[in-house]
Amino acid sequence: MPTGTFAVATSKTMQLSDITAQVQQAVSASNIAEGVCHVYNPHTTAGLTINEGADPAVQTDILAAMQKIVPMNHPYQHLEGNSPAHVMASLVGSSITVFIENGKLQLGTWQKIFFCEFDGPRSRKVVWRIA
Repeated sequence: MPTGTFAVATSKTMQLSDITAQVQQAVSASNIAEGVCHVYNPHTTAGLTINEGADPAVQTDILAAMQKIVPMNHPYQHLEGNSPAHVMASLVGSSITVFIENGKLQLGTWQKIFFCEFDGPRSRKVVWRIA
């Protein structure tokens, strides 16, 4: 099974970064025409999601909603001070799976794959495997 990693650099405390092209590049390089692509984020303060990529306002809305759902000023006990990022990452999840047909990710018309940074800016990595 082809597997690998790629880097994601974030520049803000919270941001959604479109990684669809990097994942498709991995699929194309694998020469696998039919299968499943698993994408995993090995970080506890970041996540992965599939959502609309046509309108950047959707990304802004998602981050604003997360900040409303997860209070930044709650009396968290974690000493590093990034507990909201841990909670947000748990809500979003750390992996996604996309079908591959004819060597292409089978995403909907408006769908993109996003790396969700909740504790940046940082240099991160994403792990992928194609089966």
